[in-house]
Amino acid sequence: MNGALVIAIDGPAGAGKSTVGRAVASQLDLEYLDTGAMYRAVTFAVLRRGVDPHATDEVARVAEAIDLVIDDDGVFVDGVDATVDIRGREVTGSVSAVAANSAVRSEMVDRQRSWVLEHGGGVIEGRDIGSVVFPDADLKLFVTASPRIRAERRVAEIGGDVDEVEASIIERDRKDSTRSDSPLLEADGSTTVDTTGMSIDEVVAHILTMLPAEGADDRSTVR
Repeated sequence: MNGALVIAIDGPAGAGKSTVGRAVASQLDLEYLDTGAMYRAVTFAVLRRGVDPHATDEVARVAEAIDLVIDDDGVFVDGVDATVDIRGREVTGSVSAVAANSAVRSEMVDRQRSWVLEHGGGVIEGRDIGSVVFPDADLKLFVTASPRIRAERRVAEIGGDVDEVEASIIERDRKDSTRSDSPLLEADGSTTVDTTGMSIDEVVAHILTMLPAEGADDRSTVR
């Protein structure tokens, strides 16, 4: 990436990737991109247009056509603030189908790579970042936690029944891990970080010790 520092963070839903990714980016004065929000944004647009999330070609056309902005102010789809809606039950129930669409993934990967070029590197979080999008990232991490802990964290954020959320998370893991295009997996050369029993500060401190020395020096790392 021409000297740009790229940190790829992958892992299952609810493992704390977003919180960790934002904190690491802040410490390193880097931009942060939640690629999961991109797939949720496409799902939001698909549902808003009344398109069946399983209609492969129609969903692909939506992904290619939408104006998508993700920044510190939120997630905007065709000028509509979708920051809250993309985390709702309707989008959550359909995002796996949309994310499994190969044409959608191709479009989002192109946008993710363009984003990194525009921002001169960054912390990019998702499910196939180290394996597909940036296999040559300076640091590749697989952040995970037990399904129960992930369910408890999700319920603390948005409410619900822990047992039901845990079952949903396990099913989401199964779908993400078995899809044919860019399945969720630990990329070659990645380091697994299990956040079970760890605070966010502890996780971030641990990750910062893994930074390549040259990249750390270039960025004057921790502020």
